[in-house]
Amino acid sequence: MKAVLAYSGGLDTSVCIRLLQERYGCEVVTVTVDVGLSEAELREAEEKARSLGVVEHYTVDAKEEFAAEYCFRAVKANASYQGYPLSTALARPLIARKVVEVAEREGAEALAHGATGKGNDQFRFEAVFRTLAPRMRIIAPIRELNLTRRESLAYARKHGIPVPVEPEKPYSIDENLWGRSIEGGELEDPEVEPPEEIYEWTRVRREEPEEVVVEFECGVPVSLNGTKLSPAELIQEANRLAGEHGVGRIEMIEDRILGLKARENYECPAAELLITAHRALEALVLTRRELSFKASVEAAWSELVYFGLWNEPLRMALDAFIDETQKRVSGWVKLRLHMGRCSTLARGSENALYSVDAVSFDEAEDERIEGMLRYHSFQAEMYHRRRTGG
Repeated sequence: MKAVLAYSGGLDTSVCIRLLQERYGCEVVTVTVDVGLSEAELREAEEKARSLGVVEHYTVDAKEEFAAEYCFRAVKANASYQGYPLSTALARPLIARKVVEVAEREGAEALAHGATGKGNDQFRFEAVFRTLAPRMRIIAPIRELNLTRRESLAYARKHGIPVPVEPEKPYSIDENLWGRSIEGGELEDPEVEPPEEIYEWTRVRREEPEEVVVEFECGVPVSLNGTKLSPAELIQEANRLAGEHGVGRIEMIEDRILGLKARENYECPAAELLITAHRALEALVLTRRELSFKASVEAAWSELVYFGLWNEPLRMALDAFIDETQKRVSGWVKLRLHMGRCSTLARGSENALYSVDAVSFDEAEDERIEGMLRYHSFQAEMYHRRRTGG
């Protein structure tokens, strides 16, 4: 049986290669999907996979697709689940789809992933596997054999599998363009303060404030400080700019899909910068009722993505509404980055629903306001009159 494994190069997926070969009798094909990894990480993943005896390894460059079709959809949706900008959750459906495409090309019988039985990724991978390749077998060795993190470490050492973690610091790290997550080990205890060493993107390197201007076209960021960039390049530059000021560091208690509460640590500099700017521009150009209704759409969209239901028809329907609102979300936003804070300074748009004359205290008031006030609370007024006999 040939199995295609979603392969990150980390501990669990490296252990999965050997388990698939020895316990399941599989020929293993590995797929590493580049959604924001370095060349060194990609090269190391391929070398490790081949050293473990895979019959073939694929490296799929999906950075621009991830940026344009997933990250920028998240910007338009102001996507956030309980304060988490959906970085890992956002990448999983794309990675899973690329794995299915390779499996079909290879004529494989099975799809495999390295998720555990307590985490979210099992739902995210398998929701895509089951919707796109319902007839293929799904194998999840870590979950099916109920291996703990330390048991996986012991198995790796016994079988000569190179491991990127130490028993004292068994962190599980996931990175892509949109964010970086760090969990496991002592970080699971909410009473333990995360050590500074776990952070890489949000260490303060610039103590002086810095201003940045983001330009949008139809809800999509297209330039930073006047420089037009491709989607992936723009996100990478936003990560650098915001990260140097410590923007985008998140520590939270998160409700996982299973209902378990988990302590999570994230670094999402670009997401915080771009979503903050996008919200500021929307406030200028969308009506009060559009903003109010869109907030409920955003919550539903974010929960669907967090739960791994990217292929759910409702997500596509919500996107249609969001895209309609974004037709007017064009303009610019100036922000200040300083010591972990990202604050809006100014914004402008040709589509602004804003009138300086109408709102200014220096202009004469509209005489019609008295008529509005007369009927603003008319029914409540009648209610109280009848109660008091007035």
